[in-house]
Amino acid sequence: MELILKKDVEHLGFTDDLVSVKPGYGRNFLIPNGMAVMATSSAKKMLAETLKQRAHKEAANVKAAQEQADQLAALELKIAAKTGDGNKLFGSITTADVSDLLAKNGIEIEKKFISVAGGSIKRLGQYDADVRFHRDVTAKVTFTVVEDK
Repeated sequence: MELILKKDVEHLGFTDDLVSVKPGYGRNFLIPNGMAVMATSSAKKMLAETLKQRAHKEAANVKAAQEQADQLAALELKIAAKTGDGNKLFGSITTADVSDLLAKNGIEIEKKFISVAGGSIKRLGQYDADVRFHRDVTAKVTFTVVEDK
């Protein structure tokens, strides 16, 4: 079943992508939740026209995203957290904490566009996270979890 995505769907595609999915997934989840529409011939023609008009705007968006990624590479990030015995954290550090830290440093990014290996961090140390600014621009940010005094 071919569908045109109306929203970004993780592990499937981005807005206005033409994707092929199993019929049950499309009929029972994507279409009822407004995430996709059927890829009819008229819908494909409208999609082609929309993509053509959006192409030059997209170049400016990629350039802005790349500038943010370059700005991110220059930052040295530290997250302070309360610890217990053996460098274990009380609670954990998640993508929301990384998003808040980036916002304090002038880079606004939603937590859904940040991925930390393992999902959450429960010990002190240095970690990497992948930040997606745009479908074509991702950056790796390194941050350190330090003890809060």
